[in-house]
Amino acid sequence: MHVYKQQITEAADFIRSRVSSIPEVALVLGSGSGGFVSQIDNAVRIPYSEVPNMRVSTVKGHDGSFIFGTIKGKPVMVMSGRLHMYEGYEPKEITFPIRIMQLLGVKVLVLTNAAGGVNTLYTEGCFMMLRDHINFTGRNPLIGPNDETLGTRFPDMSCVYDPELRAKARAIAEKQNIPLYEGVYMQFYGPSFETPAEIVMARTMGADAVGMSTVPEAIVARHAGMRVFALSTITNKAAGVSKNPLSHAEVIEVGQRVEAQFTNFLSDFIAGI
Repeated sequence: MHVYKQQITEAADFIRSRVSSIPEVALVLGSGSGGFVSQIDNAVRIPYSEVPNMRVSTVKGHDGSFIFGTIKGKPVMVMSGRLHMYEGYEPKEITFPIRIMQLLGVKVLVLTNAAGGVNTLYTEGCFMMLRDHINFTGRNPLIGPNDETLGTRFPDMSCVYDPELRAKARAIAEKQNIPLYEGVYMQFYGPSFETPAEIVMARTMGADAVGMSTVPEAIVARHAGMRVFALSTITNKAAGVSKNPLSHAEVIEVGQRVEAQFTNFLSDFIAGI
């Protein structure tokens, strides 16, 4: 544990040396949402490859950089591209950036992702904010010795996604006339898409959407005492709901199609935090 704390401290110190100030709000961009970065003013980009002890993103559509700047005047730290377990990374490696944010003093974490719609009311291109999640990966980033300086051994997960932030998002969506669902996200390991039988299981267990990310970051953020908000772009109907074969190209295409809505909503949301 001493080595891990030292590694994230080195990474945080490096980032402090590259930027003049650290914001209290951080954002993680998922698949198909990379266009949002064009809205960042006064941007300072730090590639993951330059950050000590940091892994790099290998997925198409994930830029792989920290970006510091402002959104409508609000200082923000952005992860343009994330890490996934299906890339071969361990949960602690995936959540290493969240630990960096913790040491930098980030208080609010906004997570985004591309997800498959399990709820039959959902259509391609709609949005769902997370009310709760189901971790179906069998992995937890908090496994192993616990460093009490980072968080308690047994963190409460009864309310992972902040109710006040969800209420704020609901008000912005109503103002912008954007349909915004609220539901339960279930994370599978990936990288293969889920089977129709697995989607039936997910629906039976109470999931409204499925994906391959977000849950580890949310767990570590709550362990770190951050307020968390998460938004899924429903880029496809899940297997069995859709009769068409699923592909990552479709995920990217739909994400780009709703990019303007996504950007306008998220910009106003971040500016209002």
